[in-house]
Amino acid sequence: MKFLLTSGGINNKSIHEALVGMLGKPIANSNALCIPTAMYGHPWVGPGVKAWEFISGKEENPMVNLGWKSVGVLELTALPSISEDRWVPLVRETDVLLVAGGDALYLCHWMRQSGLADLLPSLQAVYVGMSAGSMVMAPNIGEFFVGWTPSNGGDEALGLVDFAMFPHLDHEMLPHNTMASAESWAARMQGPGYAIDDQTAIKVIDGAVEVVSEGHWKLFSP
Repeated sequence: MKFLLTSGGINNKSIHEALVGMLGKPIANSNALCIPTAMYGHPWVGPGVKAWEFISGKEENPMVNLGWKSVGVLELTALPSISEDRWVPLVRETDVLLVAGGDALYLCHWMRQSGLADLLPSLQAVYVGMSAGSMVMAPNIGEFFVGWTPSNGGDEALGLVDFAMFPHLDHEMLPHNTMASAESWAARMQGPGYAIDDQTAIKVIDGAVEVVSEGHWKLFSP
């Protein structure tokens, strides 16, 4: 897969151009599936109106409302109860997965339970994450971000990229997401980590990492 891991969605021209380049064709010719699952695990964003806003493209963070040829919904909590024949071909045929923010460990749990986690490495689609939707790709998320807790505890995520992410750096609505907090977070991580603001994304193609930014970011190396 190709990964475009954002903090706040497709928020500027540079990130938008990166997405189009990864798709290899215009957004208007691309089919998308949106995944709202992470929202349900976070007390600030779901369930309820914010999940509907994400799915319908009514939220402020540009993602679903970019002018896709089509947009469908892939709800991971439902997938274990239906046949893989009903959803796996749909995922294999889509051009892009749009994965909402929320709680990263809740999303990780349902990616594994649904079988999507096992499917992801074989897909040709572009994976676009926002906040928790990006963090879930890391080996772990760090204690700072643990909210919903899996039965076995810990902060382990999917590990499909080899770095962790601290999103929403210096966001006005998140007073604890400061550079000082990011430095403290990074000091407790085992591997590299990126602190990124909402004007920044991380592009990963075949393991090659590129930061796309019109804002502020910092790489912390162990």
